[in-house]
Amino acid sequence: MYAEDKILIGCNENENVFLLPKLANRHGLIAGATGTGKTITLKTLAESFSDLGVPVFLADMKGDISGLAKVGSENEKIKTNVEKYGLLEKGFKYQAYPVEFWDLFGQKGLPIRVTLSEMGPVLLSKILNLSEAQQGVLNIVFRVADEESLLIIDLKDLKSMINHVVENKDKYESQYGAIAEKSANTILRNLLTLEDQGGNDFFGEPALDLNDFMKVDDNGKGIINILDAQKLSLSPELYSTFLLWMLSELFENLPEVGDMDKPKFVFFFDEAHLLFDDMPAEFGKKIEQIVRLIRSKGVGLYFISQSPADIPDEILAQLGNRIQHALHAYTPKDQKAVKVAAETFRPNPNFNTSDVISELGIGQALVSVLDEQGVPGIVEKVDIVPPQSYIGAIDDSMRSELINLSELKSKYWDAVDPLSAYEMLLEKIESNPNIESEVPHEDIEIIEEVKAQESQAEPVSEEPQQAPAQGAESVLGDILGTVLGGGQTAGGKKAKKSDAQKMAEKAATQAMNTAAREVTKGIMRGIFGQMK
Repeated sequence: MYAEDKILIGCNENENVFLLPKLANRHGLIAGATGTGKTITLKTLAESFSDLGVPVFLADMKGDISGLAKVGSENEKIKTNVEKYGLLEKGFKYQAYPVEFWDLFGQKGLPIRVTLSEMGPVLLSKILNLSEAQQGVLNIVFRVADEESLLIIDLKDLKSMINHVVENKDKYESQYGAIAEKSANTILRNLLTLEDQGGNDFFGEPALDLNDFMKVDDNGKGIINILDAQKLSLSPELYSTFLLWMLSELFENLPEVGDMDKPKFVFFFDEAHLLFDDMPAEFGKKIEQIVRLIRSKGVGLYFISQSPADIPDEILAQLGNRIQHALHAYTPKDQKAVKVAAETFRPNPNFNTSDVISELGIGQALVSVLDEQGVPGIVEKVDIVPPQSYIGAIDDSMRSELINLSELKSKYWDAVDPLSAYEMLLEKIESNPNIESEVPHEDIEIIEEVKAQESQAEPVSEEPQQAPAQGAESVLGDILGTVLGGGQTAGGKKAKKSDAQKMAEKAATQAMNTAAREVTKGIMRGIFGQMK
């Protein structure tokens, strides 16, 4: 709850515990056993940042965070705490918050897509669980694609590139080293599994622009971006790798801003243990570097997990603001986790922290935040301030209505398939029939059928048309606008295109391909190998 120009996290009979906005980018931790109130805390913080004018990103693992979009309602427990701590006088009121729903699979939110070229071989290797040798082959494939201006946008592009590199390994091995066919075949098999998990929906264009996450509404409230992760949570490698990609993109692309009065953006990592389970040491070092430095770019990171022990010590040391819900000490392992959690707090002389952690009720927590000097405050036992939005999930009809009203729907809803490595390699084969096919035979037949249909379309006059003079940028913009009127819907169905749209698409594809060739000549890759 945003009150007194600060974020009110919780209250007890003697203290109101506030998070200072200027220290919110020093990151934080929300921990606790299942069912102890972590989701309520998450919603309360997200609302507070929104009221502060700070955009937020968070994942909805169970569907109940969607209630942020609906006006809250009173229940007995909320009523009790509101009256007990005088929250009405502090500005508490039931309200809805501006949200944007997203979904990697395009089912319960706007589709999120990323091109494989943007993600890069390092993060893709994590999704595919590749060995070091297999990752080496994938690195070569991406290097060849970058240097030969062959954009890898989707999975069919990648499969074509793998086949291309293997079939021409005599050409590439002298420059890049051995290319093992066995490793390449393993990558191709793993790509089939990724396709089954929805990879064809996720990898493609239009690619997500993270600037669209960092917006405020007309009233100055930060947009709360909610990623539906109910289905995504069944693919933990894809979930954790997408969050890593987002984090690295923010780190690579945001400018340094130094100390600010409030964050530019707040990023919540739910189920944070999925991020760190079985993580290679090289990944851990890079994440530690990002966590340490990204605060100077105005980004606050909040990790949510059952226990502080789920977070590596190097990362945990960077999390200045701590909220600990109940942990149950049923087993020796549980008791150790309680001890670790207690040791992360500055002790309060009025109680034993370890004992209190096991005794906390639902909605209660131990909280320690940074003071004005950036020093961790003494831990306090508090009742978490209730959210002002609806507790629970919204229905599908309300979700659909909000998605349809989104200004970003026209930008992201329809998938497009521009000219990229798959089509360019096919064109190379057709221009030289002696080259062994690098594209599956059935795909060639489909493309030939499409070309035959296009050849029957009315020819376009080659005479120049009289039209008002426009800059090249404006003309390309018009073409792209026309192209986006057709294409593939998020559900995978083909949208009908007029003849004019088809011809405009050809022109736009040529223009984009020319631009893409120029861009790929200067590709640089960032901390996780993603395209910069």
